[in-house]
Amino acid sequence: MSAEKTPLEPGLHFVATPIGAARDITLRALDILAAAEVLAAEDTRTLRHLMEIHGVPLGGRPLVAYHEHNGPRMRPLILAHLAAGRTVAYASEAGTPLVADPGYQLARAAIAAGHRIHAAPGPSALLAALTVSGLPTDRFLFAGFAPSGRGQRRRWLAELADLPATIVLYESPRRIQEMLEDLESCFGQERRAALCRELTKRFEEVTRGTVAELRAALAGRTIRGEIVLVIDRAGDRQVAPADVDDAIREALACHSMKDAVSLVAQQLGLPRRQVYQRALKLAGDG
Repeated sequence: MSAEKTPLEPGLHFVATPIGAARDITLRALDILAAAEVLAAEDTRTLRHLMEIHGVPLGGRPLVAYHEHNGPRMRPLILAHLAAGRTVAYASEAGTPLVADPGYQLARAAIAAGHRIHAAPGPSALLAALTVSGLPTDRFLFAGFAPSGRGQRRRWLAELADLPATIVLYESPRRIQEMLEDLESCFGQERRAALCRELTKRFEEVTRGTVAELRAALAGRTIRGEIVLVIDRAGDRQVAPADVDDAIREALACHSMKDAVSLVAQQLGLPRRQVYQRALKLAGDG
């Protein structure tokens, strides 16, 4: 059944598109794609193919590419269409626009120019992974993509390690082994996690367990496809205060306060702030 052309409210419409299964698109999304006077997409080939699947004709309407590499050049063109009173629909390559997507700057520019912004919610790899992970969903943080450099990535992970929230991040298949190694170092071997791969697609796979168990499960495998990692929140481990104090004193013998606290927090799997407060007390008593 093809979408019908129904009048759209003026402005910029952000349209969520399937992350795998083409039938996951919403009826409202199809209506918007059928009615918008101008279409913009992170990948025009992907959007054109999706519209063909669902019987939405492009007709003579403009279909423009808007992605991270041409954003500064294309934003004025899209804003000009909006200023002329045309309705514009933007779709990311897959999923919800503005989530790990270049649509953010487009939304800011449109808002600054006084245009209305509309969202047509739908598929999201972030929410799909959180749903199937089996980990707490009442509080979570989407961290996006980690830095590619190992040292920078470990510092980035260290900032997240103590958060009392489930952490969701995206990773490429070629770096997933290194990421799990770094997670083991920064979060500890026993932190629970779920690795979600190719969600909604034919070879969908969800692997759950500790970080160490995920590393073992992926060892020697060639991993392909989009990956979402969901990591359990930091817990309050029961470690005897005397053991914490001994570890802090040992670390302080050859490290600065900052480095000693980070080292002990990693070794014992404790929140950094907890170790820091204990180190301050030891220093004050000392």
